[in-house]
Amino acid sequence: MKMMLTLAALAAAASALPVHAEPAPAPRSVTVVHSDLDLGSARGAHRLERRIWQAVVAVCGSAPDYDLEGKNDVQQCRRDTMRQASADAERVIASAATRGEPIQVTLAK
Repeated sequence: MKMMLTLAALAAAASALPVHAEPAPAPRSVTVVHSDLDLGSARGAHRLERRIWQAVVAVCGSAPDYDLEGKNDVQQCRRDTMRQASADAERVIASAATRGEPIQVTLAK
């Protein structure tokens, strides 16, 4: 009888666990603040580029190693989103009036 209860308890506990845990969805956009950077210097521009890249990675998410198509989609998303965000960054750097405005890195469509 005790063995039956143990098996039943194990079965109940196993059924309560998710079979496949889904990762949290990636955000659709991330704000990159740069008001603390000197965008006129190479160092400041490099730091901004790193912040944008981190936002791109967050927005595009990732794919498991076994999902080659998903990995290709993530790489394409990162290329497209980085291209779009870099264009926004160049406009911000070129315009002294908007240097305090953050850059919105949004999932490329």
